[in-house]
Amino acid sequence: RAMAGSPGLKPLVAVGQVTSTPDKELNFAACAGLVREAAGRGACLVFLPEGFDYIGSDTAQTLSLAEGLDGDLMGRYAKLARDCGVWLSLGGFHERGRDWPTTQRIYNCHALLDPAGESPQPCPTDRGSPVDIPPPNLHLLSSGHLVAAYRKTHLCDVELEGRVTMKESSFTNPGTEILAPVSTPAGKLGLSICYDLRFPEISLALRRAGAEILTYPSAFTVPTGSAHWEVLLRARAIESQCYVVAAAQTGKNHERRTSYGHSLVVDPWGAVVAQCREGPGLCYAEIDLDYLHRVRREIPVHGHRRPDLYGTVAAAGLAPAP
Repeated sequence: RAMAGSPGLKPLVAVGQVTSTPDKELNFAACAGLVREAAGRGACLVFLPEGFDYIGSDTAQTLSLAEGLDGDLMGRYAKLARDCGVWLSLGGFHERGRDWPTTQRIYNCHALLDPAGESPQPCPTDRGSPVDIPPPNLHLLSSGHLVAAYRKTHLCDVELEGRVTMKESSFTNPGTEILAPVSTPAGKLGLSICYDLRFPEISLALRRAGAEILTYPSAFTVPTGSAHWEVLLRARAIESQCYVVAAAQTGKNHERRTSYGHSLVVDPWGAVVAQCREGPGLCYAEIDLDYLHRVRREIPVHGHRRPDLYGTVAAAGLAPAP
């Protein structure tokens, strides 16, 4: 690998697009293949969508397939992150929490994995070099590997007459907190999931707390995605002046569900700078934090807000960034 700080190269992120099914083994094989491909291209952070682990065909199956964060599947992803030397944003893991025995309900969890349990290092800058393979990790998900676990706070209960009916709250517990942005090799990452995208308050709270990249791993339906997906993602980027990264499910997940796809990256000006084609695959984007700070200097909306008129959008427990 080239020395960090080589001129002209910026952190590279990879955004995955998959078609998850109820088959967890096939889903892992597909996702692992994308992670290895992205690592080989020099990405330092790989984003996978909501339901990367599986999408069940009904509520009973969804609940039966769920695992804890200390289970086998997350352990395999921790080993994958270490072997490939990349951070993993795993958005929308079906988590059996500690309250599973009493509630029989799960959490929709966005897990962030650090490959080495160390402080963030700059991305590798020689994108043509092979991936270094560290020794096997014998303590998967030990301290430092699971950097953050955000539980989805806005649950998707919608009914489009004759088209889409979803009631996530019927089997999922809502999360109780917004997490502080996490320092990664690509920038400070704010964690959200899918339906959270419709609530600008969470993006503004994360921006106030120092976020530079907002991420919305998703599984939008075709009717809602074709109408709202791109415009909402661009709006969140423009109003927060952050990069927005959105990994997505695509295609037919099972007999009763088809997902919209269109994984993409939006820059702080609101331009779509990367987008996946139809079907499973990857798109890539460089994260240019110098450009982000230039946008914020030129249109300093954060400093122009009028809390005296309409209050401050902030999350409990999140301190504002300096």
